[in-house]
Amino acid sequence: MELSDWKNCRNILVIRPDNMGDLLMSTPAIRALKETTGARIAVLSSSMSAGIAKMIPEIDEAIIFDLPWVKTSRSVSPESFQEVVELLKQRKFDAAVVFTVYSQNPLPTVMLPYLAGIPLRLAYCRENPYELLTHWVPDQEPYSLIKHQVRRDLDLVAAVGAHTADERLSLRVNEGLAKALDAKLAGLSIDLNQPWIMLHPGVSEKKREYPAAHWIELGKILSADYQLLLTGGPSEKSLTQELAAGIGERAFSLAGMLSLEEFTLLIKRAPLVISVNTGTIHIAAACGTPVVVLYAFTNPQHSPWKVPGKVLPFSVQEELKSRNEVIRYVSDGLLFDIPLMVSPEEVAEAARQVLSGNCDVIPEMIPYQEKEMIG
Repeated sequence: MELSDWKNCRNILVIRPDNMGDLLMSTPAIRALKETTGARIAVLSSSMSAGIAKMIPEIDEAIIFDLPWVKTSRSVSPESFQEVVELLKQRKFDAAVVFTVYSQNPLPTVMLPYLAGIPLRLAYCRENPYELLTHWVPDQEPYSLIKHQVRRDLDLVAAVGAHTADERLSLRVNEGLAKALDAKLAGLSIDLNQPWIMLHPGVSEKKREYPAAHWIELGKILSADYQLLLTGGPSEKSLTQELAAGIGERAFSLAGMLSLEEFTLLIKRAPLVISVNTGTIHIAAACGTPVVVLYAFTNPQHSPWKVPGKVLPFSVQEELKSRNEVIRYVSDGLLFDIPLMVSPEEVAEAARQVLSGNCDVIPEMIPYQEKEMIG
């Protein structure tokens, strides 16, 4: 298969079966595919990404399916797996691109376009995939180098001639919801004409958690000067209510009150978002909103992309670390200057610096060094 075959594609399937933050980080590469080929782009993603996929302008269709080898809240039957293969056959795609994190084995996912008879198939892979991939990019990460996820995805599609001059994350924000959003906030006596900050404490994995007591202490420091809007999903309502009660009357619990579109609009309007490392920081990056990220150090690839702010990494407790041996290689074999914990005072100072404009765009990667080279 020649690279020129990709430029003739008119119907491309992108497979990114992970969380909404992962899909957002793939948007520059999806844009590169669309700009280079002019093709219609369908994305196969998980139920966790269904809402955000509708807000990405480069995506023409979202096919939602939870794969059994990706962590989701739903179980998948073998019969439904066959059904999605049949669905892909019916769509008659010209090509498929599989985006992965370096710690994921791509081959189970690659089986989908292979079984569906999609003629061009592109992915990173460590081992030789033989006929499963028509375009194989040997995966050097993380053993030879580590890239930001956005750069990793851009480099993958560049291997088949797809490029873009615009490397920003892509997201369509519904400004028409401003009136409805303002009414919800006014109902809580929140005045956005007065100084305010958005705090997002909820996590999908316990290992990313910043302690509740630290959030309360941070909130007490910041509430002297700012209204604090604590956001989250319905399952995080008890957490944000607990934190708001602990901080005091200038803290407001919004968990479960906003639709995804309203949540995104609030992020776009925010002077600053303070959050754990979750999809919220990638929405902020897509909106150009400054961030302070409490970054539980699980993966160095996923810091906010091309946005002003500060990343404050802290260590994951040993008992919560991943059992994935590729992730273990990074955490055990490379040296990052990561403290055990970040104090609320440090977070408050970082917030002040970002709000004052005294910060740079966050660098692509947290610096690292091979441990055996030290000393």
